[in-house]
Parts: sequence; C-alpha cells; structure tokens
Amino acid sequence: MAGRTRWSARALLAAVLASALLALLVSPARGRGGRDHGDWDEASRLPPLPPREDAARVARFVTHVCDWGALATISTLEAVRGRPFSDVLSLSDGPPGAGSGVPYFYLSPLQLSVSNLQENPYATLTMTLAQTNFCKKHGFDPQSPLCAHIMLSGTVTKVNETEVDIAKQSLFIRHPEMKTWPSSHNWFFAKLNITNIWVLDYFGGPKIVTPEEYYNVTIQ
Repeated sequence: MAGRTRWSARALLAAVLASALLALLVSPARGRGGRDHGDWDEASRLPPLPPREDAARVARFVTHVCDWGALATISTLEAVRGRPFSDVLSLSDGPPGAGSGVPYFYLSPLQLSVSNLQENPYATLTMTLAQTNFCKKHGFDPQSPLCAHIMLSGTVTKVNETEVDIAKQSLFIRHPEMKTWPSSHNWFFAKLNITNIWVLDYFGGPKIVTPEEYYNVTIQ
C-alpha cells in the first residue's frame, strides 16, 4: 500500500510539472522580449487599427504598438563599407496608451549599427504589425500591404539630459530586461529625429506623411 501511495504521489507531481512546463512553452513571453509584451491588456492585446485613410494616425499607431524595428544604416565595416546595413533594435515611444511618437532606443558603442551612426547618423526605421497578432488574426502575409508597416527616416542622436528620464521610462516599462544589461557596455539612450514618413497599409503604393501631421495626432 505504501509503495502504491508513493507511486501515486510521484505521478501527480510529474503531471503538475508537465503542465507547468507546457504553459511556459506555449504562452507569450510578456515583458521579457517576447510578443505582446509591454503590458497590453490581456483581453484586448491590440487596440483597433485606425481608419486606413488616416495615414498619419496609422503611422502613430504602428509606432506605438511595435516593440522593435529594423534600423537601416550605412555600413562602416570594411567588407561592406558604404552599403546598406540593417539590424533589429528594441524600441518604445512611451508606456502603453501614452505614446509620444518618438522612437527611443537603448544603445551601446559595441553595436555595429552604433558604429555606423557615429560616422553617418542618417537611418531609416521599419516597423510592421506582423510582430503583433493583427496580421495572423486576419490572415495577412507580412509582405502584404494590408499587414500595415511604416518607414521612418531621419537621424539617430543621443538624447539630451532633459529627455533621459522620458526615454528611460518609455523603454524600461516595455523592455524591463534592459535594466539588467551589463553597465560595462556603456549603454545610452537615443532617438530617431524623424524627417520623412512612408505608410504602406493598402494597395496602390505608400502614403507620405509629414512629421507635422504625424506629431499632431492625438493618441486615444
């Protein structure tokens, strides 16, 4: 009887551990660099897409709900000097529901993109709703214009002292892991100073939005 009891207890423990492991494997990594992090409400992870005819609002929407983007710079690496060079960077324009439209970054001089930017600060940032559940939910391929994405061009510069706290709050609330990154890498806060905006959210080519139109949008 004692043997059967011990076996039952072990079987129960194994079942509990298996269930916990399965939950970790299939659930999104919220707040740890996985999809849907940034503390969006679980019941409605993504606010509704703005009307597609309002390109400026769509651009602000995509910037705000995206946690990362591909930043294209001009390479300083000898093997590919002068050629386009793209890298994925985490970003944030503010806490969920309170975006400023300014893409902030947490960068290190050790990153190849930063070496490029030190010589030439011009860059283009691409963000897409393919990183959210929007496109999968509607069956849109990531390359389809219906899976809205935007391209922001401008210069990447280190934020000044008056903006450090804003950049820090914007990034750390949506990327809490950043707080633990080694200080020996000399991390600093930077932003994209936007000069040109293209929105591709429907057929017929990209829509052009001015920075003034972009920043005049009120996020609701």
